[in-house]
Amino acid sequence: MLAAAGAIVLLVAALIVLAWRRQPAGAKRGGERVWIFGLGLAFPAVVLAALLGFGLVIGERLMPRTAPDILRVGAEARRFAWTFTYPDLPGRRTDGVLHVPAGRPVDVAITTADVIHSFWVPRLAGKLDAVPGHVNVLRIEAEQPGTYQGVSAEFSGTGYDGFAFTVVAHAPDDWAAFMSGNETEARQ
Repeated sequence: MLAAAGAIVLLVAALIVLAWRRQPAGAKRGGERVWIFGLGLAFPAVVLAALLGFGLVIGERLMPRTAPDILRVGAEARRFAWTFTYPDLPGRRTDGVLHVPAGRPVDVAITTADVIHSFWVPRLAGKLDAVPGHVNVLRIEAEQPGTYQGVSAEFSGTGYDGFAFTVVAHAPDDWAAFMSGNETEARQ
């Protein structure tokens, strides 16, 4: 995409330079239509259509899909803490730490109890707002076990810059220990 955008910028710059160039007196003109219609309109239209197709194909792969191995968790923000619930594990809840299995997609149902916040784990997914009275769903997936830092990038009052949480992606054995309720066995 960067290469195509760069090509368009260079083409437009070349067209501007050609437009500013003075023609010798009595020179025959007529090539402007080729430049304007061929390269000024057709080339960018073809490149932008290709970029649109590329974006749609890539975007389609990012869309959440229904699959049997998707874990669902809830994330509720309130000044200035995140509470995570696990519908598949009744009664299970964690504050400030979201536990997920590594290598498995997780749908996070994001909401808030007070003002607008945002749920953002830069290494796992994009940012999605938590809106009062509404649930937004974001798919995340940690490829490898580890700890990932999450933040609320939405201004939600004084102190929001320290409003953070952690996502712990567990290896299969550690995830089994977390699911059984034995946090001491599940490595943090």
